Amino acid sequence: MALPTALYSTAQVRALDAHAIGELGISGYTLMKRAGEAALRYLRSQWPKAHRIVIVCGSGNNGGDGYVLARFAQAAGLAVSVLAAAAPDQLRGDARQAYEDYAASGGTVRAFAAEQLAAGEVIVDALLGTGLSGQVRDTLLPVIRAINAARRPVFALDVPSGLDGDAGTVLGEAIRAEATVTFVGLKTGLFVGDGPEFAGTVSFDDLELPAPELAPRLTRIVETEIPAALPRRPRTSNKGDFGRVLIVGGGLGMPGAARLAGEACLRVGAGLVTVAVAPENIAAIAAGRPELICVAVSGEGPLAEALERADIVAVGPGLGRSSWARNAFKAVLGCGKPLVVDADALNLLAEGGATAREDWILTPHPGEAGRLLGVSAQDIQRDRLGALERLLERFHGTVVLKGAGTLVGARGRTPGICGRGNPGMATAGTGDVLTGTIAGILAQCRDAWAAARTGVLVHAMAGDAAARAGERGVLASDLVRELHHCVNL
Repeated sequence: MALPTALYSTAQVRALDAHAIGELGISGYTLMKRAGEAALRYLRSQWPKAHRIVIVCGSGNNGGDGYVLARFAQAAGLAVSVLAAAAPDQLRGDARQAYEDYAASGGTVRAFAAEQLAAGEVIVDALLGTGLSGQVRDTLLPVIRAINAARRPVFALDVPSGLDGDAGTVLGEAIRAEATVTFVGLKTGLFVGDGPEFAGTVSFDDLELPAPELAPRLTRIVETEIPAALPRRPRTSNKGDFGRVLIVGGGLGMPGAARLAGEACLRVGAGLVTVAVAPENIAAIAAGRPELICVAVSGEGPLAEALERADIVAVGPGLGRSSWARNAFKAVLGCGKPLVVDADALNLLAEGGATAREDWILTPHPGEAGRLLGVSAQDIQRDRLGALERLLERFHGTVVLKGAGTLVGARGRTPGICGRGNPGMATAGTGDVLTGTIAGILAQCRDAWAAARTGVLVHAMAGDAAARAGERGVLASDLVRELHHCVNL
């Protein structure tokens, strides 16, 4: 089943379960059997040649899912070993029924022992799922560690045990799964924080329940948004139809950042792109990318003229924090044009403050976000959704909180999350490419929300394309070369 775009909290998914049981008349055990059936389908799809599986079951409903999976897998001809991390007599309700049906079908259960994990070609994590309300108990820490050390692929049911299903944080220790199947609704924690690292490939099954009517906590940014923001061009188009963008940056000794942003802006389809930089940088930029219009900023006049001609202004790439940079930033803030604000412009904003406004897109990484809010980057990473909300409350507009699982937010809108991208993009200049990408799309669609979401996705897709031959050694300019393909899907 294709992944939905909506992501929910674990409390919301529990409410959907309760609604199905109480209002739709579907028993909890019926849902558990559907989960076991779905788990078997996805396990066999992910590892079609695996014949021996080891299922590690806990004491709650996640363990019940594991016992159901064990019964169905055994009936399908797989060699199944069930290891109980909690004695079966601790099971209650539907989980107890699942165990009894497995035992009645001839299934056997052994107490968990680390050496028995080697019997499986795949290990199934049915320990905790979303049933964790605090740090992992000491009795289960050795179980999780043994599974992670077993050197076998791990398939997690619902949520990798030890991972917070809402925040994506590790609660002491967590299962590092190669794949996870989740049920009823996609859990936010699989996609934020450490979630992607621990969940692996995420599959979804709705257990035949109707689509939720609850407002999601997040929405995934998907490829269909690209043609919506960048529709097919009429044959009678001219460059003036696709926006005039001004990139303000490139302080002394920093021509590369402004050039990367400017070239990215062109590659996503902006009609005319100008870079306003320190005079010393003009030759380097013009020689390397002649399609960019270059303006030397040595006083107020040239910048004021460039600002007047622009439809969209991006500020920050290579800007620096000199008096030259501060004067340029002040002029940009007063120009009355829609803005994309990044890099040193964000640091200057953090230093001097500014009145909140609706017509800008801020694109901080965790360090810059921390400076804007007066906290550490670690504080931002511990609660990225909360940080996004505080940035919007303080600065308004549209905010792109960069990082693994980049978030896009605006007041009154459900935040978006990008699941694309890779660690190879953690290199100098990729943020400048994102600035130009968003500015170039904004110049064409004139919708900050659409430009931010689409820009983040296109940038991440370009990063994935650039890393096809390997993540190590990817350059920001490699992303620029891929942008043209990504905006023409």
